[in-house]
Amino acid sequence: MGGEVDRSGDAAVLADLIGGRLAGRGGGLYRRLADAIAALIGSAELPVGARLPAERRLAEALAVSRSTVVAAYDELRDRGLVESRRGSGTTIARAASRGRSRADKRMPAGYGESLFHRIAVGPGEVISLTYAVDPGMPELTSELVGLATTDLPTLLDDVGYHPRGLRVLRERIAEHFEESGLPTSPDEIVVTTGAHQAIALVTQMYLRTGAAVVIEQPSWPGCFDLFGAAGGRVVGVPLDDAGIRPDLLTAAFTEHQPAMLFVMPTFQNPTGRLMSANRRRQVAELAAKHGVVVVEDNAYSAWDPAGPAIPPPLAAYAPDGTEVLTIGSVSKAVWGGLRIGWIRATRPLAERIARHKALADLGSPVIDQALTARLLPRLPELTAARGRVATARRKLMGQLLAERLPAWEWSEPEGGSALWIRLPDTDARVFAQVALRHRVEVVAGRAMDPTGTHDDHLRVPFAYPEPILDDAVDRLARAWQELRRHGPPPDVPMV
Repeated sequence: MGGEVDRSGDAAVLADLIGGRLAGRGGGLYRRLADAIAALIGSAELPVGARLPAERRLAEALAVSRSTVVAAYDELRDRGLVESRRGSGTTIARAASRGRSRADKRMPAGYGESLFHRIAVGPGEVISLTYAVDPGMPELTSELVGLATTDLPTLLDDVGYHPRGLRVLRERIAEHFEESGLPTSPDEIVVTTGAHQAIALVTQMYLRTGAAVVIEQPSWPGCFDLFGAAGGRVVGVPLDDAGIRPDLLTAAFTEHQPAMLFVMPTFQNPTGRLMSANRRRQVAELAAKHGVVVVEDNAYSAWDPAGPAIPPPLAAYAPDGTEVLTIGSVSKAVWGGLRIGWIRATRPLAERIARHKALADLGSPVIDQALTARLLPRLPELTAARGRVATARRKLMGQLLAERLPAWEWSEPEGGSALWIRLPDTDARVFAQVALRHRVEVVAGRAMDPTGTHDDHLRVPFAYPEPILDDAVDRLARAWQELRRHGPPPDVPMV
């Protein structure tokens, strides 16, 4: 199937694909499990002939009893969707292909799959804590009206294709960098469709099959999928309170000779840590010494003025000749639906990036770019407003967790939109499956660190109104109480 590796027999992968489909309340758990697997068969996620995990292994991954999986497999056999043979296990039956999708490319079960699943399927009765989003800032309305009345006629006279980005937007982004302490010209800017595309373009430029890319450990799940799809080898380097550890970074550079270093200096995801000015300088100097390209993602820019001061971007500390690409975005600070990001690089690099951008989509939407250009002079004001709200919600979430889940542990983040929580003596993937049955969805630490070092961690966003936070913590507390009272089902391991 297109050269893809079939991992359907991997219980953890199948559990991720099943995702929130077990969260309903009707029909019995075994029937919901059978329906979930049947849906994956019907959508071609599970191909004909694929082997399903052994009952015991899938029960462990889903934190259900083995009898539940046995009953679900029996139900699927009765429907003619699977067949079992001694010594061969349970496989998808050929008859299951009738009436199914003819698409021959399956969605990969990557580390970001669970994070983005709820965005794709839409809202439901499950409270999803897999992503952190806020509604659009009120200022969007007035700026949209101004755009329509003053700028739109001129924009409509334009050809509409700007792979590098609208000149006025690049000028405003350059001014934004100047104000942050990093001198920049408009010709050093390429506008992208969000920070995600910026990372994808840079990955396309620098990573080849087998090349190493060093990242912070833990890190954003999407980067594992992007780097892995390019054939890269991910090498994680742990953090301390000031950011990525320079001693271990030196060792990683020496041993792996990576093509690229990817870091999030400002409110790192998922820990919320702020890399200090001195650490930014150390990282830049190490990269220069070892000839490593640095990609810094500063998309998590919402900042509470009452909090710590944010140092200039890492690129401001780089010795001459160091390749540093700085990524930013308005999606977190203003609105997720405004998919405008950017890359700052040297002029020759910006020209190369623009060629890749032209091949990707000929340029980001012009009206969105024009709206962003109107908003950028107000970006410090908007990020401060967003940051103050985030601080209030972070404090509320901390209070709710301290009251209802006092055994959970976390360090107070300096910014960002989530808490990075350690669950005592518990595999977070097991808890996540129990939580789903209480209609709350969370992302376990394995998605952000596949080495297993943070298997006992959860990323819990707090970017929600007070009633939703209160309800979500209540559901988490009930799930935790169930897990601790009854323990995991037989054979489900604890850390």
